[in-house]
Amino acid sequence: MNTYSDSLNLARRRFLLNSSCSVAGYALAAMMEKEGLLASDTNLSNPLAPKDSHFPGKAKNCIFIFLAGGPSQIDLYDPKPKLQELNGQPLPKEVTEKVRFAFINKETATLSGSPRKFTKHGECGTEFSDLLPNIASCADDIALVRSMYTEQFNHHPAQLMMNTGVGRFGRPSIGSWLTYGLGSQSTNLPGYVVLTAGRGASGGASLWSSGSLPSTYAGVLFRNKGEPVLNLNNPPGISSEIQKSGLEAIKRLNRKQLDQTGDEEIASRIASYELAFQMQSSAPELIDLSSETKATQTAYGVNRKGDTKKGKRGGGSDAEAAFARNCLLARRLVERGVRFINLYHASWDHHSGLDAGLTRNTNIVDQPVAALLKDLKQRGLLDSTLVVMAGEFGRTPLGENRTGSKAVTGRDHHPNAFSLWMAGGGVKGGQVIGKTSELGWSVEDEPVHINDFHATLLHLFGMNHLKLAQKFGGLDIRLTNVGGKVVEKLIA
Repeated sequence: MNTYSDSLNLARRRFLLNSSCSVAGYALAAMMEKEGLLASDTNLSNPLAPKDSHFPGKAKNCIFIFLAGGPSQIDLYDPKPKLQELNGQPLPKEVTEKVRFAFINKETATLSGSPRKFTKHGECGTEFSDLLPNIASCADDIALVRSMYTEQFNHHPAQLMMNTGVGRFGRPSIGSWLTYGLGSQSTNLPGYVVLTAGRGASGGASLWSSGSLPSTYAGVLFRNKGEPVLNLNNPPGISSEIQKSGLEAIKRLNRKQLDQTGDEEIASRIASYELAFQMQSSAPELIDLSSETKATQTAYGVNRKGDTKKGKRGGGSDAEAAFARNCLLARRLVERGVRFINLYHASWDHHSGLDAGLTRNTNIVDQPVAALLKDLKQRGLLDSTLVVMAGEFGRTPLGENRTGSKAVTGRDHHPNAFSLWMAGGGVKGGQVIGKTSELGWSVEDEPVHINDFHATLLHLFGMNHLKLAQKFGGLDIRLTNVGGKVVEKLIA
């Protein structure tokens, strides 16, 4: 056996095979680029450049208001007269025997009716709680989904589920998927901005992470006063000219490495440096509300005083004003072409003190959210701006009787049936989707899983949720995981 000769022949075969594969690969890449199926070098230079959707969509921007902690649908959106009638009575054991609770002692738990008054609003006649009079005034623009459900019953996994499509770490968030698929119209602000108020979501930054996607698609946390982004401004002694010269040198080095490797993360790094430089002038202008009329600022309530006596879970005494500023900033971000804006408020986790806590929290969000909807509509932006208001799950129709508690004043986590609403951006408003049982325990009609909601949201932007995917770890991952179907009734 001639080992040397065999090795030489094998080396020749490998060379020819690799060469032919490389040529074929380059040819295929060129064809795919021509057909718009592969990002070109231009897109690597600007990862957030606008991209075509799969089909025409009405939504161009999204404002996603996330109420972390799990707002009580029974006290806000889903009236249950029968529950009030049976207040204090136990549920049959066969209903609860296989159900997991976070804190309820199901052996002694009893039904807890809502003290809230529900009335019909708008031409559509949708019923809302007396805690949401301002949002209720927008009923004809709102599609209320009362039949949401999820498998997650603890906060962090459930928050990940609502924000990323799965109940575990490492997946891209909704905003990351949209900016990855569509890019952004803004040239001097991020494509995905996050604003927070209140105590903060327990999921933290994992809720607006880019996961396996390049980091340029992650949410950028803004502050609504002071320095918009921490460490955005230059340190003393560093002029704009010096900074620009340094950035140009860094860009040349990064560009050389990008040309050699084609690594998308390097493209993200280049884009991040350039965006940070541009944001030094655009971000302070964004949060300066002096150009807004007094009437607009009053409508949003940007100077409201907080009342922590009505519940401290919603945040300190500045929570009312902070959330109102965030809502107004959300409209300004839409006007500047930002694709996705997250507004987070916490906490709605009312295991106790439900009445006082909901009163405080709804006082924080009701006025500015309604002002946002009306402002967008008046400016002709609501038709192209999707507004969503949701939590990670709902609350039980059973009162929480946690061991050691003297009184039942709250509700436990309830993933089996809860509510959210959508408005604008191609949504058919003035309707209610789905129905829950007479006690609000389970979904009876038109169930909507969180992944169905995600599929619908992407559809409104002209994106097919099955096609918006990324190869990672040997799998095609997507926002809707392995499920999801579009809820056609939500589409206008």
